[in-house]
Amino acid sequence: MDRRRFWQLFSGGALVSLTGRVRAGGAPEPAPVPSVVSKETAEAAHLEAMSRYATLLGGPKVKVAMLVYPGMFLQDLVGPLAVFESLMNREIHLVWKNLDPVGSEKDPQPLIPVRPTTTFAQCPDDLDVLFVPGGVPGTFTMMEDAEVLRFLADKGRTARFVTSVCTGSLILGAAGLLRGYRATSYWSTVDVLKELGATPVRERVVIDRNRITGGGVTAGIDFGLTIAALLTSKEYAQAIQLYLEYDPAPPFDAGSPDKAPPLARQFLTDMFTGMVDNARHTARRAMQRLGG
Repeated sequence: MDRRRFWQLFSGGALVSLTGRVRAGGAPEPAPVPSVVSKETAEAAHLEAMSRYATLLGGPKVKVAMLVYPGMFLQDLVGPLAVFESLMNREIHLVWKNLDPVGSEKDPQPLIPVRPTTTFAQCPDDLDVLFVPGGVPGTFTMMEDAEVLRFLADKGRTARFVTSVCTGSLILGAAGLLRGYRATSYWSTVDVLKELGATPVRERVVIDRNRITGGGVTAGIDFGLTIAALLTSKEYAQAIQLYLEYDPAPPFDAGSPDKAPPLARQFLTDMFTGMVDNARHTARRAMQRLGG
């Protein structure tokens, strides 16, 4: 989102009085002519505010590479992306093998295709954040895609933070990037991390040195705010949270296996049995390739 354009639109609107005054004779006076702030004035005010808050907005440019792939879960990507885009001084790359749009693995016309912006070959080396979203069945395909795993292993050696959300941690693990680290994943696959040499942790966001992993799907926003605070400051991350109006108040207290009612948990557990078995076998094959 273009922040300058946002503030132009926000500040440039007419300020109209909603309560009319009454003339001496009892007839209502006509509404005053709206005072319109010019685009130039709004722009100047925006730049002046940016200058006053330079301590929040300054610092070197943040470079973020976000893997996109067929079969990923869209919310795993767009939750963190919304936070990263809110950083004023950032360079974001949506990375894939080529620049063809990606979406569902099986549907030839996904409802919301995602167009990569950068190929593996073009991706910068000096990354602040290397990020991998989850998504089934795409996760399992990526766990055995040699080109994807080479890319992640290469960039993961030098990235300031190596990160994921949901089952994206299984892809990091298959690339050998979580061995010896504490990490989390989607609630039904978190224990699969053991097969990849990681220590599973059932938390919303897990930080172990420069490995930062988020739980399932909506945890991506919590994860993104955590990263934003590390990249900039707690105060800036709080401003981003307010900007996004991230103040969750779900209609049901059923968002984790510990709190969900028995029927909801059993339903999903039964549905995911085959998925979890597939994840476990795929992880074991990954470790064999890694020599673990």
